[in-house]
Amino acid sequence: MLEFDIPWMGHERSAKGSDDSFAGDVPLAPQKGLRRLDTSRVLVADDHRLMLAAVRRALADAEDFEIVSEVSVGSRVLPVVRETNPDVVLLDMRMPELDGLTCLARLRKHDPTIAVVILSSYNDEASIEAAREAGALGYIVKTIEPVNLPAVLRSALSGQPFAVWGEEVAQSVGSTGTAALSERETVVLEAVARGLSNREIARELWISEQTVKFHLRNLYRKLGVSSRTEAARYAYGSGVVAALTADSA
Repeated sequence: MLEFDIPWMGHERSAKGSDDSFAGDVPLAPQKGLRRLDTSRVLVADDHRLMLAAVRRALADAEDFEIVSEVSVGSRVLPVVRETNPDVVLLDMRMPELDGLTCLARLRKHDPTIAVVILSSYNDEASIEAAREAGALGYIVKTIEPVNLPAVLRSALSGQPFAVWGEEVAQSVGSTGTAALSERETVVLEAVARGLSNREIARELWISEQTVKFHLRNLYRKLGVSSRTEAARYAYGSGVVAALTADSA
């Protein structure tokens, strides 16, 4: 699967000390007299330049979307919404000054009809449920295939029920039912159990080593382990390896 394969992906953080984060709004092409009636105006709020560039590329060929501004700090989201009047806000879950959920609450108070879709590296159930309860129309995990982003925004704007895109929140793995690994995390766990290095896993799955590390951090946290050995032991003890072997037979 193609991914937004970006070096920082998987650990959303404050802009303080971040080389790839930045501050300041980026208004795009002038809008007066240029707007098509069938074009949806998009405001993108994310504090990482690479993510903004990825979204820009993903929407570049979609004639029904127009990015009207890019915002890098949470405190600027509502003021820029008032200035640009977007149809949809693509909102990062973690930003400096104000986090995504706080921004979402302010946006809903300002205009309950505004469409807000959360963009996040996290695919845990708690974060997703918090976004849904706060009024987001959807939740995009940053592992989404870029080509699918326009369709996701169309779905959110069409009134479809709340949905998660990019990486599914998988059902529990193992007998305890406490480790809700995603499909990709389960595949990485199986590769670890086979003794593959991060480089070998990256080659096998066609992803970067940084993305492998992202999945390892997530599955370590979910499994309550701190090493590859413990993760491999869990994989064999819970039957993950046997199950994947049977599925591929």
